[in-house]
Amino acid sequence: MNKVKIAVISDSHGSDDKIETIIDTLKSMNDLDIFVHLGDFALDAEYIKEQTNIDMIVVRGNCDFELYEINEEEILNINDKKILLTHGHKYNIKDNLNNLYYRAKELQVDAVLFGHIHRPVNVIEDNILLFNPGSISEPRGGSTNSYGILTIDNNIKSNIVEI
Repeated sequence: MNKVKIAVISDSHGSDDKIETIIDTLKSMNDLDIFVHLGDFALDAEYIKEQTNIDMIVVRGNCDFELYEINEEEILNINDKKILLTHGHKYNIKDNLNNLYYRAKELQVDAVLFGHIHRPVNVIEDNILLFNPGSISEPRGGSTNSYGILTIDNNIKSNIVEI
């Protein structure tokens, strides 16, 4: 089973200096397999892909007006692990993560990657990883600018990386 390494960002909101920092970071990761953007300025993802040439998966957030060709949810299957990607705004996650957790149970996923709240979350509930990389541009709740790294082989390892 090959180890798969994924960089995860969310809520970039067109912040040019932070996007350039992420591009430099991604270019320096020679073992990175996939880049995921969890919405809110999904167009930033296209620019990052052009600059890094890394395979990318993008979901649409609540600020991605008129980007209807981009799905609001995606499911990845990697190394026998099932991962839900969503921005999270449709699950009322600013109040709590219950709706998102139950969606994960419904879909029988091993992990949920989400954004929207602009603060990192890296917890496991009933063997489901709930992972938010925070925001690279507009952190909230006392957090700092951050992104995430997932490494998937027999297990899913998750890390929040401060910029």
